[in-house]
Amino acid sequence: MQSLFDPTVLAGHALKNRIAMAPLTRQRADARGVPMPFVADYYAQRAGAGLVIAEGTQPSFAGQGYCRTPGIHLPEQVAAWKRVTDAVHAKGARMFLQIMHAGRIAHPLNRQIPDAPVAPSAVTPAGQMWTDQQQMQDYPAPRALATAELPAVVEEFVDAARNAIAAGFDGVELHAANGYLLNQFLATNTNQRVDAYGGSINGRIRFVVEVVEAVAAAIGAQRTGLRVSPGHMFNDLVDANPLETHRALFDALPTADMAYLHVMLPDAFSPQLNNAGDSSALIPALRPHVRGALIAAGNLNGASAQALLDAGLIQLAVFGRPFIANPDFVERLRAGAELAQPRADLFYTPGPEGYSDYPRLMPEEAVLRSA
Repeated sequence: MQSLFDPTVLAGHALKNRIAMAPLTRQRADARGVPMPFVADYYAQRAGAGLVIAEGTQPSFAGQGYCRTPGIHLPEQVAAWKRVTDAVHAKGARMFLQIMHAGRIAHPLNRQIPDAPVAPSAVTPAGQMWTDQQQMQDYPAPRALATAELPAVVEEFVDAARNAIAAGFDGVELHAANGYLLNQFLATNTNQRVDAYGGSINGRIRFVVEVVEAVAAAIGAQRTGLRVSPGHMFNDLVDANPLETHRALFDALPTADMAYLHVMLPDAFSPQLNNAGDSSALIPALRPHVRGALIAAGNLNGASAQALLDAGLIQLAVFGRPFIANPDFVERLRAGAELAQPRADLFYTPGPEGYSDYPRLMPEEAVLRSA
């Protein structure tokens, strides 16, 4: 049996343990999407994980939805991310960048361009989102992407992936979860298209498959991961049969060659499973459709993560919120130490407070001396 803390190799990437830090939106970029200087401190502090997956990062100004989220499409963004990857690599961790096009989950006040948000179909999401200028605002109606526009959107992902490699990332994770653009193409309530990218399951998965294949061709499949969230009802997204959709998606992807498939368990955001069934059965149901590495996130603890690993269902366990207030989360998990609790009121604020200022349980120097 392999421990969570044992070294491993993931698609050719040597990792010091089987723990990954999940991509966590923290909104610490400037108005142009350039990560602030203390972002490097934040990620380096958490590089006890074998794999660090950086937060959702827009591939273009059109892909931005939230305020103060980072991009990977301008030279100054690439330069700022290079300082982050250098800091993480210096601590012995690997780092992937999550590329996230928000699609319809956007507000004009959060964006640098006047264009309306785009989506597979012109279906306005229920709910509101935060804007720094006017606080909570209703979502606007999105514009449906024309079929002829889709190749250019695919190219945005490809360019972003190339920029991520130039910034020193070891690979990218394409965000097809949590109700954002790629997920919107997969789901029945957000994809009402009548062209080749809608209707049947094969139509709804087509755009995601094309993005994955194009990115894999550009930077290498072993540098390409994909995150999905079957059964989530986040950002007003509903799929009539998420297991059927994601089985078909996985079967259509080059999963044997990809870095990983990253599954977010439904109960991470909602106790209701949106027709996905029992969340404990989700990984076993999907595992036969993944020919390569499968990693999973969603309210895991040390015991549940080790059980999934022992069963051969996953190759890495992904932890998210515990990393926020515990820069030394891996060390605390190994020692069975108490976890600090984060300040939720500072999750999405602009500065380093509640971000890169959480203390370690032990000074890093003491940990190194005792190792």
